[in-house]
Amino acid sequence: MFAGNQEISVKRVYSRKRSRDVLKTHLTPARKRGEVTCSQQCPQNWRLSSIMADGQAAEFYSDSEDLFGDYDSLLQDSSLLAKLDDAEHNERQQDVRRSAADQPDFTALRTSKDAVWKPSREDVLTDSILDALGDEPFEDLPPSQRQFQEQVCENVKRSRLQDGGKTSTPLRNTDGPSEPGTERNLEDKRQPKARRSVADQLKRTMLCNAAAPANVSRTVALKEAVVSEEISVAMQAMETVSAETTDLGPFFGLPTKVKDLMYKLRGIESLYDWQETCLNLDCVQQRKNLIYSLPTSGGKTLVAEILILRELLCRKKDCLFILPYISLVQEKVRGLASFGLELDFMVEEYAGSKGKFPPVKRRNSRSLYIATIEKAHSLVNSLIETSRIEDLGLVVVDELHMLGDGSRGAVIEMTLSKVLYMSKATQIIGMSATLGNIEDLQTFLRAENYTNDFRPVQLKEYVKLQDTIYEVDPKEEECFRFSRPLNFKYSSAMQKIDPDHIIALVTEVIPTHSCLVFCPTKKNCENVAGMICKYLKEEFLRLREAEKAVLLRELRDSGNGSVCPVLRKTVPYGLAYHHSGLTSEERKLVEEAYSNGVLCLLTCTSTLAAGINLPARRVILRSPYVATDFLKRSQYKQMVGRAGRAGIDTVGESILILQDKDRDMAKTLVCAPMENCFSNLMHDDGKGILSLILSLIGLNITTSEDQLREFLRGTLLYVQQKRMCVEKSLWEVVQQCVHLLKEKDLITVAADANGQTLQVTKLGKATYKGSVDLTYSDVLYKDLSKGLEGLLLNSCLHLVYLVTPYDMISQCKPDWMTFFRQFTLLSTAEQKMSAAVGVPESFVARKAAGQTVKKSVNMEVARRMYLALVLLSLLKETNLWSVADKFQLSRGFVQTLLSSSSAFCSCVLHFTEELEEFWPFKALLTELTRRLSYCVKAELIPLMEVAGVMEARAKQLYNAGYKTLTHLANADPAVLSKTIENLYKKQAEQIVASAKMLVNEKAAALQEEVDDLLMMPSDLPTVSNTEELL
Repeated sequence: MFAGNQEISVKRVYSRKRSRDVLKTHLTPARKRGEVTCSQQCPQNWRLSSIMADGQAAEFYSDSEDLFGDYDSLLQDSSLLAKLDDAEHNERQQDVRRSAADQPDFTALRTSKDAVWKPSREDVLTDSILDALGDEPFEDLPPSQRQFQEQVCENVKRSRLQDGGKTSTPLRNTDGPSEPGTERNLEDKRQPKARRSVADQLKRTMLCNAAAPANVSRTVALKEAVVSEEISVAMQAMETVSAETTDLGPFFGLPTKVKDLMYKLRGIESLYDWQETCLNLDCVQQRKNLIYSLPTSGGKTLVAEILILRELLCRKKDCLFILPYISLVQEKVRGLASFGLELDFMVEEYAGSKGKFPPVKRRNSRSLYIATIEKAHSLVNSLIETSRIEDLGLVVVDELHMLGDGSRGAVIEMTLSKVLYMSKATQIIGMSATLGNIEDLQTFLRAENYTNDFRPVQLKEYVKLQDTIYEVDPKEEECFRFSRPLNFKYSSAMQKIDPDHIIALVTEVIPTHSCLVFCPTKKNCENVAGMICKYLKEEFLRLREAEKAVLLRELRDSGNGSVCPVLRKTVPYGLAYHHSGLTSEERKLVEEAYSNGVLCLLTCTSTLAAGINLPARRVILRSPYVATDFLKRSQYKQMVGRAGRAGIDTVGESILILQDKDRDMAKTLVCAPMENCFSNLMHDDGKGILSLILSLIGLNITTSEDQLREFLRGTLLYVQQKRMCVEKSLWEVVQQCVHLLKEKDLITVAADANGQTLQVTKLGKATYKGSVDLTYSDVLYKDLSKGLEGLLLNSCLHLVYLVTPYDMISQCKPDWMTFFRQFTLLSTAEQKMSAAVGVPESFVARKAAGQTVKKSVNMEVARRMYLALVLLSLLKETNLWSVADKFQLSRGFVQTLLSSSSAFCSCVLHFTEELEEFWPFKALLTELTRRLSYCVKAELIPLMEVAGVMEARAKQLYNAGYKTLTHLANADPAVLSKTIENLYKKQAEQIVASAKMLVNEKAAALQEEVDDLLMMPSDLPTVSNTEELL
């Protein structure tokens, strides 16, 4: 039956009666609803502004929904698809009957040569129906159906052109006799074959096109489709709009889902005015480099995060976020993991021993690398070495003023100089405190500057002299203006114990508000916390009593049954101390309790101000000193910047306690202009510039002294050379460095026709790839070489000794009696190993007995062995408290030793990978790095890979049945928070999100390996190129 002599009659069939008005749903074409058509509403050439308007976003269908349940939007008829099925079924039945009449012998599998195939009804059915559908224009259809109709017409045209005007289904034979060799093909074509029906084709095509935006809204919005569309529009906008355009989308060029996530995950409904201004700056829109400076707590990080998300989602480029401390990296990884899961990008941690060099190259998703200063430098080196630096679209540096901070400042300068030199397309954003010479940094980074003095909460600065409070006022001649006397009655006994009136100052705000007391030393922190408790009323004990009891229990669990006696006394009053003497787990518990209001006061050292953000209503500076050094203005500003909690307080206060002798210096501290920031490449006898030159030669960025000079023109050192290079010119310094590196056998200088060529040696390459300090590279090489001669493998001691950090040795003074006691517990093989490295038993015994030692023993080696014994005990016991007690060391020092050793072990691993003679160390150090990183029982390690999960929490999770990373990734945060004691829902959500991100990261890495294995090599030999080679 041909299309011309058969008409399909379609009749409405519906099980329930409904009025015609009811039929006009939101799926009904606009013209049939009597509404204004799409062509009348929007012109065909949509403008960007209309696409990105703040109105309701276009909504989409999902292929998981049943579009054909009881209504079909194509002809307002729920039975159309059923009718098509019936029509096709009838056609096939007739076709079968006619075929039976024409061909009664079904055993004949082959036709005669003169037989002519007639096209069956099945062959032309598709065309006949679609031709009928094509007779009527579909001008008023929704876009999904219009798209389907246009696609069908195009396919029909293409098929007919290919077949010379015949039907879209090829005929089984031609009118003429078949050519030799075609019978087999004809037989194959006549075999029964699964054929998709018209209804199936319609369903499939409509499902495929259902994701196209409709011109009308749908009640259930599918957010993934919205995000995809808005990202697409933002990408088009970034490519097509003029540079002056500032608003690229509903949320600064990002999908509305990002705005929703900001509210859902952070509680942020709107941005501050300065943040909107900064994001809309011309230099930001044009992707120029930017330095922006604001006071502490001004909201700098949010701007950086929005720019990072825009780079990841709209430009599809990787990003690097550089933070100064491991704790900040871990906090940021936890905070951004949820965004990564929702918006489909990876969040990767580069801190301590974590991080892969080079990072896994991902084809289908982008990565946000969150790194410490040192890890960021290694990451950039690995990207340059693998020619992937162009994949890095954005580098964000927090605390950019740390460029002036010793050796760490030198590493920041090296990292940024390489990015500037190697990738012109990479944008650099720097967040900085206000600096006096910000112009130098602008010149170095070729950046623009945005400065604002905004604070979400007003800060009032005061100083206390004797029993009087003065307000800081730079306009006053003396810098201080009288504010009020201190009203608090002190007994003579109290006056002796608390001459600085700290108790009076803190009891004005606690327990209603929070307070931070910065102290000059760690011991002073503990003493001040204990002193305040003695004079607090008993009502402090009754506030949030149950939560304090839980905190003490968790502190006890973290110490495997031990709890600090000072914390045991102060926590019931809502007080605690915070400094590097605490373990990382104790610090985390104290920080969480303070953030949640369980603790109302912390006594702390200056490190808290530079680390995690813990704001307070009042900040008290116990003294203008850090240890014995007078405060720098930047340190002072960082501390007082913690005063005032956004959304909680209306004002923040800082009080600096002064003695009369410090009054004049304090005036300079509180009223002087901001400090300047200077390059540190020349710091510590030029260690920074030596390391820089070595890595430049090793990475083939420069191969001659002229190229070195050219590169150095792009450094901060060059900008400030008149100040920094007084005794020698910069070029003389370069020549001296090249000579020194050659002497250390780290580079070679070869003469050729073009002059001298600089090349790195194997040792030099191992040194810069392992990020090993140049001071220790030759020592490390000798130690590893000597270790290979008699490597002890039945114990970890020898390996642990080899990865004990050299820079920790000076911080340790062995207790010789403890040393001897632990030495006697070693096995015979371990004692021999100790003697082999230069620490025999006789030496330790004489030192323990207080006798003079005749033989000269290197004391640095002896101290290093003592630290190695501490680490060995940790690996055996995994109880940090008992080990600290056993070796008479503070638990904070033992924690620092452990984390430094795991990081150095990772460096030594990369060092040995570049030197063939050290091949045995690769497998050994890989496992040792893992053990040192976590130092817990093996079953807890997978759980502790999750950012923010410490040993005590890992034990809780394991005991509750969450034994693997997969368990955590699939956990319900609500159930998790109820199951695990003292785990708040927000913390549970962050743990689950971090676990999911880790699982995704590992799965993606494995998938990349699979793809690489299955991908056809681009240089696969072919016949033509093989012949050419021959």
